[in-house]
Amino acid sequence: MTGAEEFEELRPLLFSIAYRILGSVTEAEDAVQETWLRWEVSSAQPISAKAFLSAVVTRISINVLRSARVRREEYVGPWFPEPLLTDPYQDPERSAELADSVSMAALVLLERLSPLERAVFVLREVFGFGFGEIASAVGRSEAACRQLVVRARRHMNEGRPRFEADRREREALAMRFFDALTEGDLDGLRELLAADVQMVADSGSKGPQWAGGFFGADHVARLLAALLPPFARIGGIVEPRQVNGQPGAIFRDSDGKVINTWTLDILDGQIQAIRTVSNPDKLGHVGPVADGWAVLRETQQARRGSD
Repeated sequence: MTGAEEFEELRPLLFSIAYRILGSVTEAEDAVQETWLRWEVSSAQPISAKAFLSAVVTRISINVLRSARVRREEYVGPWFPEPLLTDPYQDPERSAELADSVSMAALVLLERLSPLERAVFVLREVFGFGFGEIASAVGRSEAACRQLVVRARRHMNEGRPRFEADRREREALAMRFFDALTEGDLDGLRELLAADVQMVADSGSKGPQWAGGFFGADHVARLLAALLPPFARIGGIVEPRQVNGQPGAIFRDSDGKVINTWTLDILDGQIQAIRTVSNPDKLGHVGPVADGWAVLRETQQARRGSD
């Protein structure tokens, strides 16, 4: 197997590591590309290409995350990761860890960790790397890495989200939700929303947002029941699908351009949170991006016309 073939075989793993450390599809792709450039010119002949390349992409991702922290601290409004439609890396032995770690809620929680804690946690808890490999990747002793994992695990467990274990039940509830949504069924929406449900948007001030968010089943249900029927009348499309391993949807305008993505946190048979990403800078990898403000104005006009 050539070096290029080895790299392509490992590319899904490298992207998945980088995405979980960075929370950004575009930055993860850039980190993988930089890893390839270093691999291409390297004269090293590692015993394990997987360990070597994973270490390289981890170091690159840590450096990128450190430089990104200032930008995220100055970010306008809530910050959510760039939506991921498909995780390219699959490992049946770690499917639960992989699915849990890519959810919007888990990635937001990872933001609490330092870049080093985040990288060590991802390598150990998500991908099951040994402490020797992790120590080599981050330039710390094995003992230090063990301490970093303990600290990171404690922070994560304090706020770890819980989701319904049965994926089919979650998907069935999500389909009921999106059916009620497109029909403007107020009672149907109320029934599916937790009493303290929250609906929060990441727009980065560049797209429509929900002010500081909407909270409570009645408030959220009334908002959705008022906006979605006129959105459908102007040709808006709600495309239910998995987003970050969770039930969610892509919202598109009448030309099929992406307006935003939604993810649903589901627990105890109800929707606990709706997270939307409408910042156009975070949607380009999903498809051509719509003018969200123009769609909102057209939706509001359609709503007024029906009153």
